[in-house]
Amino acid sequence: MANYDFPTEIISLPSQGKCYPESNPLSKGTVEIKYMTAREEEILASQNLVRKGVVIDRLFESIIVEKEINIDDIVLGDKNAILLATRVLGYGPEYKIEVLNSLGEQQEVIVDLGKVQTKEIDFDLLSSENKYDFTTPHGKDELEFKILTHGDESKIDADIKALQRLNKGSVSAELTTRYRYMILSVNGESDTKSITNFINNKFITRDTRAFREYIAKITPDINMEFDFEDEQTGDVEVKNIPMGVGFFWPTE
Repeated sequence: MANYDFPTEIISLPSQGKCYPESNPLSKGTVEIKYMTAREEEILASQNLVRKGVVIDRLFESIIVEKEINIDDIVLGDKNAILLATRVLGYGPEYKIEVLNSLGEQQEVIVDLGKVQTKEIDFDLLSSENKYDFTTPHGKDELEFKILTHGDESKIDADIKALQRLNKGSVSAELTTRYRYMILSVNGESDTKSITNFINNKFITRDTRAFREYIAKITPDINMEFDFEDEQTGDVEVKNIPMGVGFFWPTE
């Protein structure tokens, strides 16, 4: 553990480091992060970064203190765990949000972020090369794919924004863009043209659903969910915990 002139914490990664080659420092299954300071609050308060939609990414880049780590290599589930730990270390586990109840009214809820658990997966399925095989159940196509990383997510966001500027008012290409970055080859063909043609013309919905289910099965992550009890009916429903700018900028 290096000596820094600011407080740090070592956290465990949901992947246990099994998504990275042995030569990658992330393969040790932990990462050292800094506590948020006035510098990070300045990042969160930057309206310019908020308008550009990159404020959370800039925060993420700021808190990783191990210089030998390339943050673009970090798989998204590990990134989520790092951001969660950053928030808890910075403001504590109590997170106030508002949820629409059965009457359509905003109900204030306090979520205990300290209770968020790591997702249970079969770690034997993880690959240190971050390459996986999947055969579509109906089309019988052989896919090689990867679990998306922080670097992939940044490129995907840039591509989607560029497409939106070029094709205003058209249907969002977010899902197909994500598939394009995730799928490495189709039936042995790894060129962009073959992969794009498959996604747009041959990847039938029954197979896309099965593909997404398999990805969810093997992807390391945290369970960002909580049990919401409707104060009007007493019914309990599982809801997603929102992780926007407000997640890092509590009003109280």
